Amino acid sequence: MTTLLHVAASPRGKKSESRALADLFLETYAREHPEVTVEEWDIWDGSVPEFDASAVEGKMNTFAGIDLDGPAATAWRGVTAAYERFAAADEYLFSVPMWNASVPYKLKQLIDVVSQPGMVFSFDPVEGYTGLLTGRKAAVLYTGAIYGEGRGPAFGSDFQAPFFRDWLEWAGVRDVREVAFHPNIATADPDAMREVARQETRQLAKAF
Repeated sequence: MTTLLHVAASPRGKKSESRALADLFLETYAREHPEVTVEEWDIWDGSVPEFDASAVEGKMNTFAGIDLDGPAATAWRGVTAAYERFAAADEYLFSVPMWNASVPYKLKQLIDVVSQPGMVFSFDPVEGYTGLLTGRKAAVLYTGAIYGEGRGPAFGSDFQAPFFRDWLEWAGVRDVREVAFHPNIATADPDAMREVARQETRQLAKAF
């Protein structure tokens, strides 16, 4: 059975532009693919573990073949559980607002937690990295209030999509489709651009 996992990267709930587009995507997608199981992961709900000193110790000891105990064992179990939840999906939907030209720190935290050798990637000293999340596809909904393509540097820079796109490809997810909604809410009425983004989201969901 196919599973689509929605990773929600905004803490704003129903007030979030990215979550609104994600809801539209999922509503449309469910009509087109009723056989697919859809799961939601609100990464702000406390379920993404910290990758702290205990987790680092668990990682290093695991790959050194040293038995784990105490806080390191507990932390590494949390990392493994987060990876297994993430990797269990066949398809992904990411709703990603722009924070300070990049992605919210909770999304970066999820990436840092699951991006472990033997899980998300392997490494060869000659060939380099190989992504292990192959055979999956992702839809990404990017939003941002001020930055927009073609605007000057005073309106910000885009380290949001390039960073996240690069991580997906590095992890082995090569089939990636995107919608971006970047109105300048300080100087323009975003309604027309929002409707375009909604239309693009519907089309993406139908074709996904």
